[in-house]
Amino acid sequence: MATVNAHRGTGVPGQRQQEETERAGGAGTGASRAFAWMLMVTGAAGVLAGWVITIDKIKLAEDPGFRPGCSLNPVISCGSVMQSEQAGVFGFPNPMLGLITYAVVVAVGAGILAGARYRGWFWLGLNGGMLFGVAFCTWLMQQSLYEINALCLWCSLAWCATIVMFWYTTAHNLRHGFLPAPAAVKGFLTEFTFALPVLHIGIIGMLVLTRWWEFWTS
Repeated sequence: MATVNAHRGTGVPGQRQQEETERAGGAGTGASRAFAWMLMVTGAAGVLAGWVITIDKIKLAEDPGFRPGCSLNPVISCGSVMQSEQAGVFGFPNPMLGLITYAVVVAVGAGILAGARYRGWFWLGLNGGMLFGVAFCTWLMQQSLYEINALCLWCSLAWCATIVMFWYTTAHNLRHGFLPAPAAVKGFLTEFTFALPVLHIGIIGMLVLTRWWEFWTS
C-alpha cells in the first residue's frame, strides 16, 4: 500500500521518480526508437545531399561545361548554386561540412537504437548544433532565393532534414527538462511535435512559390 500511495498523483506511476533518479545519478537520458529512426533518416538524407553536391562540384571544377542532373531549368539550377560564392562561405565547399555533421546525427540515432543514454549537456550540445544548422540553412535559403536567384534540389533536401531534426530534438529537450518552458508549451510539443517542422517547411514552400510565381504559372 505504501508503494501504491507513493505513486499516486504522478500521472504515470514511477515515471517522474525514475527521471529524477536518472538526472540525479547522471545516468543519462535515452529516447524512443521512433526518435532514433528520425535522426538516422534525416541525417542520412543530409549525407546523401552533401555527397551528391560534393561529387557534382568536383565534376564542375574539372569541366566548367558540366551540367548537374538537378539543373532542370533557370530556377531549379543546382549548377548556379554550386558555382556561387555562398557555396563555400567558410573557405571550403559547404557540403563537406554537411557530410561530417549529418553523419554525426546518424551516429547518435544509431547509438539510441543500441540503448545509449546521453546526459543533459550532450542533448543541449546536439540541439545547439542543429540550431546553428537551421540558422545557416535559413541564410543559404535567403541567398538562394534573392541573391543567386536559383534553387538546388539537393540543398532543399538538406534544409528540410535539418528543420525536422532540429524541432524534434528541441521538443525532446523540452519534455525532459533540459530546456525551460511553460507546461503548456511542453504539452503542445508532446502532442503535436510534427506541427512546427510542417509549419516551418510550409513557410519556405510559400516563399519559393511566391518568389517565382510568374515562372511557375507561365
